[in-house]
Amino acid sequence: MSPAPADVPDLDAADAFVWATGPDRLDPVARVSRVDIALLVGVDRSRDTLLANTRQFARGHPANNVLLWGARGMGKSSLVKAAHAEALREAPGLKLIELHREDLPSIGRLLTVLRGSDLRFILFCDDLSFDKDDSHYKSLKAVLDGGIEGRPENVVLYATSNRRHLMPQDMIDNERQRGVNPTEAVEEKVSLSDRFGLWLGFHACNQDNFLAMIRGYCDAYGIAISDEELRAEAIEWSQTRGGRSGRVAWQYVTDLAGRRGVALTAGR
Repeated sequence: MSPAPADVPDLDAADAFVWATGPDRLDPVARVSRVDIALLVGVDRSRDTLLANTRQFARGHPANNVLLWGARGMGKSSLVKAAHAEALREAPGLKLIELHREDLPSIGRLLTVLRGSDLRFILFCDDLSFDKDDSHYKSLKAVLDGGIEGRPENVVLYATSNRRHLMPQDMIDNERQRGVNPTEAVEEKVSLSDRFGLWLGFHACNQDNFLAMIRGYCDAYGIAISDEELRAEAIEWSQTRGGRSGRVAWQYVTDLAGRRGVALTAGR
């Protein structure tokens, strides 16, 4: 009467997978949407730190879980995928598995699948955050640092978030003001982010970096435009968007490529 045992996933089917539930499975990703790491401008220190940690892990050495937090559109998720691609060239057994926030309660079952493998896995949770009365973070806490089994040595977690502590500041402030034991309540809320050994911060870019991002994309995709024209158009584009970021830079390049009739490489 119980369901049939799940099929053992073919982990050699791809270099990247998406974890899905109902039923549990690892769906292979034929081509990962990512940008070359050389095109990520203005995040040099975070890039070098994440790349070193990823290479360290890929070579079979201990490595930290990583939380990439900060300004939106500044390449946090792009950097994770780019670092995986770089490390994969040196260690073909390194796999990237995307884990959606709503599937966090199933993470224990995923680790059971991965624990006995000779391969090494980066679990990637993009845009991770929690709201009031959201208990999903408790599933993640035990896996990252705690529990009897703990995290397998062949698995690390990379997560991106706009929030440094993964929760809104007002939630933490409310705990301080209203809790019977406010210190304990706050500790409970922020203890998840403490379980990431590396915190990499991302901040809004300045105008020079914004223009350098666009120039890098134009050169990489063969879009001919003078520096003067690029500067005038790009600054106007950022003003209409109310800010500068890597995402805004790419949106301008997409518009420019469309106007010039230049095809952008698929699967960025």
